[in-house]
Amino acid sequence: MGQKKLIRFEAIKGFSNVFQYPEGMPGKWKDQFGNRNPITLELACGKGEYTVGLSALYPEQNFIGVDVKGNRIYIGAKKCLENNQTNAAFLRTKIDQINDYFAAGEVHSIWITFPDPQLRRSRNSKRLTHPKFLRKYQQFLQPGGIIHLKTDSPVLFQFTLWVIELYGLELVKKIEHLYQEPVISPELAIKTYYEGLDIAQSNRIHYLSFRLPEAPLPDHDEKLHELVFQYEKATD
Repeated sequence: MGQKKLIRFEAIKGFSNVFQYPEGMPGKWKDQFGNRNPITLELACGKGEYTVGLSALYPEQNFIGVDVKGNRIYIGAKKCLENNQTNAAFLRTKIDQINDYFAAGEVHSIWITFPDPQLRRSRNSKRLTHPKFLRKYQQFLQPGGIIHLKTDSPVLFQFTLWVIELYGLELVKKIEHLYQEPVISPELAIKTYYEGLDIAQSNRIHYLSFRLPEAPLPDHDEKLHELVFQYEKATD
């Protein structure tokens, strides 16, 4: 591990807004923030640009960036401390353990911004909009809470559209090409480090927002995987 990473890992131990694999947190986030304001998660937050940006835009709400990489969390957490953004915090953990940290109905909404699209067929179940993860989100997301996806990956965008249709989710908004929109909302204007890299080289940014039902998701996972297989076979 590089010297810079070691320094950052050591530094976040003393950050008041960073929680590393904490125990006993479900239902207790209101105590950490000192209020009962709505809580929004940024999953796989990386350097936390959305946690920083959204908490500045909406001081009457609380935001938590979640990532397993402590050296990345350091950047966003440090900015929030410097700017006295007390409505922002960072949780270091794995996303597949996310439901261990929040009580039922404790989270108002979720942002997933430029996650790893997991392009290999064998890894599509690791996509953060896969039903495996949506079932976890259902355990703590408030009824009617919105999930936002912003990505440059046409593969992840199409995959998520299949999930929305196949599992009967409520599509709130769909934008094929964000920067061709006549008006861009302040939330969608926030740019992340990974957006700037244009890893997918698609020359466009996709956005989706949708709601999960209160009832358990149906088991259409095999059908979803077959759609993925046929799509990848056709585009090989």
